Amino acid sequence: MQAHFPSPANAGNSIRLRGFTITTRKLPILKAGPIEDMTDKLGINPPEMIFGDNLVAIEHETSGWGIQFNAFDALDRVDKTGQSMLQVAYSKEWQRNREKVHEGIKEVVKPFDWSYSTDYKGTTTSSGPTFQPSETRIPLELLKRPDPIKFFDDVVLYEDELADNGIAMFSVKVRVMPDRLLLLCRFFMRLDDVVFRIRDTRVFVEFGTGDVIREYIAREEKFDTVRRKLAITREDVPALMRDSNRLSELLPIVDGTLEHLNVLQPQGGGTASVAGAT
Repeated sequence: MQAHFPSPANAGNSIRLRGFTITTRKLPILKAGPIEDMTDKLGINPPEMIFGDNLVAIEHETSGWGIQFNAFDALDRVDKTGQSMLQVAYSKEWQRNREKVHEGIKEVVKPFDWSYSTDYKGTTTSSGPTFQPSETRIPLELLKRPDPIKFFDDVVLYEDELADNGIAMFSVKVRVMPDRLLLLCRFFMRLDDVVFRIRDTRVFVEFGTGDVIREYIAREEKFDTVRRKLAITREDVPALMRDSNRLSELLPIVDGTLEHLNVLQPQGGGTASVAGAT
């Protein structure tokens, strides 16, 4: 799938630094017409709050490499077969809430993963290097340094309250320092009395060397197990259940990948792709 990077007319906020352009765009929630168009193209009903025009993009003009995070491509990786659908009582309630009535004809929602869980790791467009499996991890010690923040943004791509039984949210944060940047793309899902799920994609760029590292980590744990862990802390448990940063410390890792490329050492032509967990 081709990644459409922002044009100057609708680029939003951006910064150019050390050969890279980092762009974020935050626009209002989609209206009925675009939502219907997205529904037709996806083949599933989108979440309650869909920010289909929002995006975060990183581009390196010289090599042609770039990566973008947007709502459509993230939702396109939601399971559309129903095989991953959470088989719980809430599922029937959710489908009832999503039934549409048009000219007296009731259209029942097709089975799919109604928690909107996605393994989306970004849409890459590249005429140069492509990600390859790696064992090189993100250098956390560099990110802990008190470097000045040149650019920061937090962009929500979609959100749903799962029939008032929890929350599913997909968002992207990007932090740009003088010598490097870190992007965190997070899917956070809490289905009350069932499960917690966090899927993180981090993209680290070291400007001076041209190294780009992409790390994907999926975490998951049963709701009751997490609630017991939180109760021990004697803190505000309901508040902590909405704190994805705190919860990520409690959920065990269930899947992960690590990849690397270098924009200063092109490895030949590439094509656009929508990346998910492998």
